[in-house]
Amino acid sequence: MDLIKANEYIASFAKLINLQQEIIKPKGDLKVGVDLGTANIVLSVLDENDHPVAGALYPASVVKDGLVVDYVGAVRIVKQLKHQVESYLGTRLSYAATAVPPGTIGGNAKAICNVVESADMECINVIDEPTAASSVLGVTDGAVVDVGGGTTGISILRDGQVIYTADEATGGTHMSLVVAGNYKVPFDEGEKLKKDPSMQGEIFTVVKPVVEKMASIVKRHIANYDVKQIYVVGGACCFKEFENVFYKEIGVPTLKPDQPLLVTPLGIALNCKK
Repeated sequence: MDLIKANEYIASFAKLINLQQEIIKPKGDLKVGVDLGTANIVLSVLDENDHPVAGALYPASVVKDGLVVDYVGAVRIVKQLKHQVESYLGTRLSYAATAVPPGTIGGNAKAICNVVESADMECINVIDEPTAASSVLGVTDGAVVDVGGGTTGISILRDGQVIYTADEATGGTHMSLVVAGNYKVPFDEGEKLKKDPSMQGEIFTVVKPVVEKMASIVKRHIANYDVKQIYVVGGACCFKEFENVFYKEIGVPTLKPDQPLLVTPLGIALNCKK
């Protein structure tokens, strides 16, 4: 994996979300990804050569542990992001891919796809989240761990093929609950404290046991596989010392890209293939 190249690719997408880079109307077929996360919904758009051309993000709590708990709200937000990006690009987004935590089957996966289709886009692919992330990072061997708001998902790859997936309910929401309990404040205030850059060092001390639990989950799932490298992505792993805790607990070198929140949304768009 070329982490420098991956970071540059992710940074180019981040600039588009933050409107720090001019959006140029693309030619050819577009690839669209819809990431319905526990804490954020992200829409990503790539051109036919996989270059990011637009993106939009909206903080939301319409999904919990991979389940859509506010269907109407999810559709409303995806429609809003779709219209926003369409106005930038001057073209209609007619189809998209989406993603689910590993092991999500049946009605749960269908509900995620239905949100995309209710937002007036054909859902042409559903991929699991850590596998989507591996597409961006160029991982062919190792374990990709997607630490989301509600769950920690794991995909183990060998020779470019996914050979094992798993998902357990521990993520950023659990960190916020611990923070709220420690400071004796409501959950929403705990969420704000967790994301406050000026308090990252202090907050990480509080949530470190949650990170250690995540690491123990990953260690258990990779125990029967010869994993020599772990890659962590997802908004909940943004803390500076996150990957060091994983390495200490698991004993396997762990890498994290610069903007881990945006890796999976990009990977979903990369897998928008008819």
